Amino acid sequence: MTSTAPESWPALPLEKWSDTCATFHLWTQIVGKIRLTESPWLNHSWQSTLYVTSRGLTTSPIPHGTRTFQIDFDLLDHELIVETSDGALFNAPLQPLSVADFYGQLMEALGRMGLAIRIHAQPNELPDPIPFALDETHCAYDPEYVNRFWRVLVQSDRVFKIFRGRFTGKCSPVHLFFGALDLAVTRFSGRRAPAHPGGIPHLPDRITREAYSKEVSSCGFWAGGGAITYPAYYSYAYPPPEGFALAHVRPSQAFYSKDLGEFILPYAVVRDAADPDDTLLEFLQSTYEAAADLGEWDRRELETSEPLTT
Repeated sequence: MTSTAPESWPALPLEKWSDTCATFHLWTQIVGKIRLTESPWLNHSWQSTLYVTSRGLTTSPIPHGTRTFQIDFDLLDHELIVETSDGALFNAPLQPLSVADFYGQLMEALGRMGLAIRIHAQPNELPDPIPFALDETHCAYDPEYVNRFWRVLVQSDRVFKIFRGRFTGKCSPVHLFFGALDLAVTRFSGRRAPAHPGGIPHLPDRITREAYSKEVSSCGFWAGGGAITYPAYYSYAYPPPEGFALAHVRPSQAFYSKDLGEFILPYAVVRDAADPDDTLLEFLQSTYEAAADLGEWDRRELETSEPLTT
């Protein structure tokens, strides 16, 4: 009996699934806000993120009184699954469904499971947000492209964790932020940063300022949008040290976007490379080095020289 394994680094042209991407993004905002509301505060809003799994995305366990519950997007069988620590279970197919219906069905199911939860039921970081309960506009779901997006996340998550392991200073988990639907990992110099100017659409400035209260070099992946109309990897520094935008980074296809204030590497460059892992790691490392060297980070104290083995 033989089978054909799916492509590890699949094509993901945004124009092929932009409606689905917008809908799925809003679904993750609802689920992420549930985790945010019910979880103890963590620095830089880390209690609000989702994580990549071998089947999709998860909140990980969320506390609710003496119980815990978990919400998963199974992107192999295309199901939404809610499980509790005392055995309650809810699942529903992921299929074309308006944001309003998704929100209503999930909140009703949580109520039946004894998980009465109220969230700020309006999107963040998006222009012209529609309250979740009223959004009948976004209703697309193409399982093929959502699965492709997840498969890109699986590979990116794996490589990001290799990169994260090289750093011994404060570093975030590899996690998916629902605000921009981007997978990210962030390194910290250990020094405080100047107050961020804020101004992110529909996100309180106090949240942004706490998120960027320390110097960072951050990198990630997202499906594209706005000035970048294709899936891409990004890397930025806050505050950006003098000369950062002019730094020489690798590979040669990487460039600095003045619109975003970030270095960009198109996903297609990684996908088409002879060694995608090395190509992506080259981008992550060279952009970090630009931030750290120009920003005079104490790299000897923040980086590991050799991996530990058992």
